[in-house]
Amino acid sequence: MKSLQRFAFIALAFGLLASCTSVRVVSDYDQKANFDTYKTYAFYKTGIDKAQISDLDKKRILRAIETEMGARGFVKSDNPDVLISIFTKEREQVDVYNNNFGWGAGWGWGWGWGPAWAWGPGWGWGPGWGWGGNNVSTRTEGSLYIDVIDANKKELVWQGRGVGTLNNIKNIEKKEQRIKEFVAQILEEYPPQMSVAAN
Repeated sequence: MKSLQRFAFIALAFGLLASCTSVRVVSDYDQKANFDTYKTYAFYKTGIDKAQISDLDKKRILRAIETEMGARGFVKSDNPDVLISIFTKEREQVDVYNNNFGWGAGWGWGWGWGPAWAWGPGWGWGPGWGWGGNNVSTRTEGSLYIDVIDANKKELVWQGRGVGTLNNIKNIEKKEQRIKEFVAQILEEYPPQMSVAAN
């Protein structure tokens, strides 16, 4: 029985760890937009200035976007085809783990995409001994939106959103790498794969 409890605990721990580090991505686009004509871009300063994150993290996001756009053959320009903007949202996520084996692990990393990228409430983990019971943890879940706007029409033509949490990363290099991964996963869906009508 102890080995079964230990296995259940390890499986739960790894499952929670994986879910905390993943990024859930969705995207939407204007089907009438001709994405083949977009070759150059610039950042939409007005929109980016409104993003409620620290200037340092904002720079990290923009550098990551530059890398991804460059990899797709885009060039920054003073007369761009598209403008790129970002904004962020955050919400508190409460996780309740029901435990039939008497084990409970509440993992809560708090790195939000909200004001100043709200570092907190830290992380906590603790096994619950006994048979049954619930463990509750809270974490800040954030969303990063990347908008692509047709510069001539001033219309939104594509939007990608990444939702997830990040470890309370104090190491700057690891933090920068995590931001790169976040942005890369969002922009993996740009440009959209236009569906081809069946013959």
